[in-house]
Amino acid sequence: MALNTGYAAYANNKVMTASPAELTLMLYDGAIKFCNIAIRAIEEGDVEKAHNNIVKVENIIDEFRATLNHKYAVAEDFENVYVYLRERLSLANMKKDKEILEEVLKHLRTMRDTWKEVMKETNNGTKLS
Repeated sequence: MALNTGYAAYANNKVMTASPAELTLMLYDGAIKFCNIAIRAIEEGDVEKAHNNIVKVENIIDEFRATLNHKYAVAEDFENVYVYLRERLSLANMKKDKEILEEVLKHLRTMRDTWKEVMKETNNGTKLS
């Protein structure tokens, strides 16, 4: 029990002290994790687990959309990608379609990897040139 409490405190502290760029990266990692869990659940025939994890990915996508800063032109491009991913996730959830989730997962990984590069180039999101 103490181990779980210690880990929870560590995880909470990690989130509370993270920069906005690091929080974004954590959200991408979470979406990827939940998408992988949903794929495995579909393979195992666990419909409820698949549904619950797809919903978690949808919620993360919704959070990304809600925090877009539309004063930048690129926000519209991200909005379009997020809308597309959200539609694909809804379809994957209705059909419990592993292939659609694998497509979403590919996009999420690409976006996460690109975000990591942006963080590297901008000193963790603090230096914009």
